[in-house]
Amino acid sequence: MTNTQLTLVQIDNYGPWTVTPDPRREMDLQTLQSRLFADLAQFVGARDGYAFFTRFDNMVAVTNGLDRDDHELLQESIANRYPVTLSLGIGVDRSPAVALERATDRIQRVGSAQDGDRREVLSGETLPEADRSDTDLQIAHFDVNDATGKYTDRLNEFDTFIHIEQGYASLMRHLREEHGALSFFVGGDNIISVTPDLTEDQYRDAIDHVEAEADVELKVGVGTASNAHEAGFAAKHALEDCRHRGTTVEFADAAVETADD
Repeated sequence: MTNTQLTLVQIDNYGPWTVTPDPRREMDLQTLQSRLFADLAQFVGARDGYAFFTRFDNMVAVTNGLDRDDHELLQESIANRYPVTLSLGIGVDRSPAVALERATDRIQRVGSAQDGDRREVLSGETLPEADRSDTDLQIAHFDVNDATGKYTDRLNEFDTFIHIEQGYASLMRHLREEHGALSFFVGGDNIISVTPDLTEDQYRDAIDHVEAEADVELKVGVGTASNAHEAGFAAKHALEDCRHRGTTVEFADAAVETADD
């Protein structure tokens, strides 16, 4: 049974800051956001977690294996190097969607995202080490079948982007509404989903739904482990099995060894 630990990462009072005392240059804001996400991804990734940029001012991290001290260190590191601070909410549940709802509630209870007096909230309990297991996380790595041949080498970049995003939106909604899974676009034609325990048939149903609704064909590799890195790396190997075997759904061999990816 999965036991997902998620952290909501919210920039404190970010909207008002971007226009105080005057509106800031847009590319300066984009640069700040991208660097902040890169630092978050590096920090969490070094501890075998995953981070997703979502809306940049609100980001989501899969933090199984990170404790409260790690979260405090992240806040301290960002505050020392950026003109903004972070509030962090932590939630744990077998359903990723419920875990995120719990993490979100932890921050929202303290105050609004645009409350100038609310800074560096750290609320929520991490998964105790004694309760962790090798089945805490199921990660699914999707990609589009022959995206290069169908889109990249035939269409202009914006039309390609529309096709990929339509497929992502269809998958994201379906997995969230049907299974409480959370899906994130990670670049190119790749989507990573943090899921509860789903079966091969449930993944096939999701792929069929996206093809019927968005006319985008997907395949998926699935991995399970105690942390996001190991589960995600196993999912990548399973996705390669899809490519070699011409299949649409593959689950990773439990014996897959992880490496830096």
